[in-house]
Amino acid sequence: MSGKFVRASKYRHVYGQVAKKERQYENIRVTNNAWDSNLIKASSKFLAVNWNSSGGGAFAVIPLEEAGKAPDQVPLFRGHTAHVLDTDFNPFDDYCIASGSDDGKIGIWEIPRDYSFHSYTNSDGDPKDISPKMLLSGHGRKVGHVLFHPTAKNVLASSSLDHTVKIWNVDSGKELFNLKHPDMVTSMSFSYDGNHLVSVCRDKKLRTWDIRAEKIVSEAPAHSGAKNQRVVWLGNSSRVATTGFSKLSDRQIGIWDAFNLEQGDLGGFYTVDQSSGIMMPFFDDSNKILYLVGKGDGNIRYFEFQNDELFELSEFQSIDPQRGFAAAPRRAVSVKDNEILKAFKTVNDHCIEPISFHVPRKSDSFQEDIYPNAPSGVAALSAEEWASGKSVEGPLLFNMNSLYDGSETVLTPSAGSEVLKSSSAPAEVMKTTEKKSSDENIKNESSSTKPSPSKTKSLSPGVAASSETNAPEKISEKPASVAIDGTLQKDKSVDELLQKATDLDEVNDAEDPSKRASTWDEEDDVVPQRAITPTREENPLVNKKDENLRDQKVAEKEISSAKESPKPKNVLSKEPTPATSTTQDKDKAKSKEVQRGSATIAGPKANGTDSSSSSSSSSSSRPAATKSMGLLQSAEKLSALICHLELVVTDLKKANLDKDTRLEALEAKIEELLKR
Repeated sequence: MSGKFVRASKYRHVYGQVAKKERQYENIRVTNNAWDSNLIKASSKFLAVNWNSSGGGAFAVIPLEEAGKAPDQVPLFRGHTAHVLDTDFNPFDDYCIASGSDDGKIGIWEIPRDYSFHSYTNSDGDPKDISPKMLLSGHGRKVGHVLFHPTAKNVLASSSLDHTVKIWNVDSGKELFNLKHPDMVTSMSFSYDGNHLVSVCRDKKLRTWDIRAEKIVSEAPAHSGAKNQRVVWLGNSSRVATTGFSKLSDRQIGIWDAFNLEQGDLGGFYTVDQSSGIMMPFFDDSNKILYLVGKGDGNIRYFEFQNDELFELSEFQSIDPQRGFAAAPRRAVSVKDNEILKAFKTVNDHCIEPISFHVPRKSDSFQEDIYPNAPSGVAALSAEEWASGKSVEGPLLFNMNSLYDGSETVLTPSAGSEVLKSSSAPAEVMKTTEKKSSDENIKNESSSTKPSPSKTKSLSPGVAASSETNAPEKISEKPASVAIDGTLQKDKSVDELLQKATDLDEVNDAEDPSKRASTWDEEDDVVPQRAITPTREENPLVNKKDENLRDQKVAEKEISSAKESPKPKNVLSKEPTPATSTTQDKDKAKSKEVQRGSATIAGPKANGTDSSSSSSSSSSSRPAATKSMGLLQSAEKLSALICHLELVVTDLKKANLDKDTRLEALEAKIEELLKR
């Protein structure tokens, strides 16, 4: 074995595959405008491309099934008087698309039902251009980005060089909300439920907005590099990911708590490489995979997001660099081929390559673990409902197995993230919940012999203090702890293990700590069964030390004098001395057993005489008991050993003093002899 740890993941072997030549889109003229956008966008039926055209701005829409080489003259969506900078499809209507332009207007377009990229012509056989259904005016300068709302129908966000992000009702053409920024917005992303918007500006700051209140929830500086930054909300969670550059121009990724940006990026920035191209992030919430696409290089890196960390899975490598990239919605993947992402990249500004990311599986059956319920094409709210304050946990989800076997599509509401659900709760409710959960933890600790680490953490003063100053982080922990407590209460296996441990304690005659408030401070009124009475006689440790300091004759004299001397009183001050002779005999027997055990351990270090005497005495007596001791017995035994060691130290000090006395007497005799 090499010893290298490989993290287990079902997405560890995800690979990207480029479509065959006949499935690619050729003779495409991608715009050469230098504005930082994705250049192409994809829906489940169409692909939008910012087109390089004359006479004002235009973009093209290509049906996904019409692959191959495009004709020289194609129908275009014309209506802007300047370059089209960004487009976005309505997630609830594939035939509706919005565009932002350099002329400061937002175009709303309706794709004809009989539209064809190759054969949509007029009566003369010339390509027929499409005009906008509506032009929205309100921005003072160019509109750089447009983005549809994930849960409300016909709600659109647009960012402009006039330092604002406006929220529109596409049906009525009215402006709903206006988020004023101090600088130009370079990227933005909606939360999973659509109630918040995260944006990053040219001033290098990251901001989370409460859209309907038009207020900043949290704000913090992001990457320190000079180039543009990107941001994406990480699905059904309170986390966002940013891509940017360091001061040394290293490409970086950062993970943030969207509602507590002030605490900084979680775990530090991930350094990718030193390339110069901006990284475009795309997050797949169904599989929790973050795709990073670099502008100007042909590589696509993908990471698995888990526990606020990014784990690198693999990398799609290509020699053809891309300027634009688009990811199709989840309902466009091929379930039978185990495809988890259908994407498109531009190649040399004249070709678009479809790229499919697959999970290798041998089985032909439906893979439920990689295809959870995904956002559907049905809106959960209308624009009026959302603007009036109504909220949902997320988009309506549909069952992916309907794409596999053609069964009926079942829509289910989203079960929003715990952090997002708790963040809107009043402060009084949060405090009550914390108090109840802490009371439950205290009761659980008093009834169990050993508290669990999670409960100890929730009751620690440091965490309690941080919960007042760092509310979102505390809120995210509470529902999980309550859920864990409920799961443990329902699980009978823990009770069975505790019962087994109790039975073993009864068999071994161990003390129940729950019956005592403190096993360290109270004095014992009853003499314990395992009382230890250390004496100064029959001490092999003392004999060993005396042998190292004195000769054999002096040692034998001291041992004989120690045997003749009276026994000292009990050194355990907290235990009363037994009064009856029967109790003393029992204590003597038990002390001899303890001394025989210590002599057996120290046998290799003792001399031959002591080892032979200890072995003979141990062979004549019964073996020592092997029962487990409780906390009180262990403390008493340790206390007795400490007192025993103190006696040994005292004897050593006395021996040292005797040695000094003999040396002084010897020196005096030598001096007398010299004088003679």
